Amino acid sequence: MQTRSIALAAGLLVNLAVAGAAAESSLKDAYQGDFVVGAALNEPEITGQDAAGDAIIAAQFSSISPENCLKWERVHPEPNRYDFALPDQYVALGEKNHMFIVGHNLVWHNQVPDRVFHDANGKLLGRKALLARLKHHIYTVVGRYKGRINAWDVVNEVVDEDGSLRKSPWLKIIGPGYIAMAFRYAHQADSKAELLYNDYNLEIPKKREGAIALVKQLIKQRVPITTVGLQGHYLLGEPSVEQVDTAISEFAKLGMKVAITELDVDVLPRPAGGPTADVTLNIAQNSALNPYVGGLPDSVQQQLAARYGELFAVFVKHRDVIDRVTLWGVTDADTWHNNWPIRGRTAYSLLFDRAGQPKPAFDAAIHAAGR
Repeated sequence: MQTRSIALAAGLLVNLAVAGAAAESSLKDAYQGDFVVGAALNEPEITGQDAAGDAIIAAQFSSISPENCLKWERVHPEPNRYDFALPDQYVALGEKNHMFIVGHNLVWHNQVPDRVFHDANGKLLGRKALLARLKHHIYTVVGRYKGRINAWDVVNEVVDEDGSLRKSPWLKIIGPGYIAMAFRYAHQADSKAELLYNDYNLEIPKKREGAIALVKQLIKQRVPITTVGLQGHYLLGEPSVEQVDTAISEFAKLGMKVAITELDVDVLPRPAGGPTADVTLNIAQNSALNPYVGGLPDSVQQQLAARYGELFAVFVKHRDVIDRVTLWGVTDADTWHNNWPIRGRTAYSLLFDRAGQPKPAFDAAIHAAGR
């Protein structure tokens, strides 16, 4: 009982500390009138098992995205069964806090059960049959949250690094028209929801050229796409702020709104080099690639702060077209970089440290608002 009391007291102190910091400054207040600022939530945060994380979410953010609970394998695990238990809690949390709620995602080449593309006998589906499955999935999921989820990542990561469409089962079975049909189905299910094409590395010219061609084609076909999501999985030095600025400008020229959807900054070295968000990347354990197990050196902490400051300055510059900036996680304990592309790393990619305290990067992000 004494141990439990101490734990509860410690949790209360953490919450009080977070609330105190929030009273002084918050991301959602700093950028009010510019764009909403969001965070991606994991299961403990959605279910209320992470009280300290939930305090930060309520104090700091005006938007939420789900890390996994609305991906196909979670929300539609069996052919004739949907699991809405966790998504329902997720949406209720956003409504409770009067947040802009994002649905992530409807169509992706990852985290989709292989059975989606095959019939009961294991035979590959034809175009018509797979389109029917896609329509049923989107109608069911989007329809359930009509008027409650404000934006959907309709198609996720559909352009490859060379600018061509990704050779996913969706493309191979249905053809390139699956992208337009996914948007049409989502719009039919909820005509007022913001609909996104979401991808990473759109700051890289070759990939961006392919994405621009795709968006132009969708516009020509009068497909109800409203927004391009730049994922924002960045490194300390890549991409340059000029590249980020250009990417935002190029999509804005097409008449698109822009959202920064999955922002984080990886400070740890990678042997592959260059920014990416390919979840299949898996690198062998190497202590040289996990250099800050004992804590982040102040010099790197300051580099991270400067990086976030310059990125948010670009976002502020484009506040006329950017409607949302979402961090991909709440604290450093939550960042996916702890287990990607190497499992068990000690990563420092976000604005709050493992204890839930704001880092110098948080101060830099607040300062960039110019208020």
